[in-house]
Amino acid sequence: MNDQIWQRDEIESPCIKLCVIDPKTRQCMGCHRTMDEIGAWSKFSPEVRRLVMDELPSRAAASKPQRSGGRAARLKR
Repeated sequence: MNDQIWQRDEIESPCIKLCVIDPKTRQCMGCHRTMDEIGAWSKFSPEVRRLVMDELPSRAAASKPQRSGGRAARLKR
């Protein structure tokens, strides 16, 4: 009997099950992939998946909402 669990060599999906698509960028606000990337993920080679995964941190940083100053800014008005 073999107790080892079968594992895939492929990169898993970055999906965090927070699927909200920004209509302007067509990017998921959860995983930061585009609609096209999400649709084709299962067909991507491991190399293409790695390229997308490497881009996700910069996409996440670019999609953060800009703060407007919070309470201090409201009190100045």
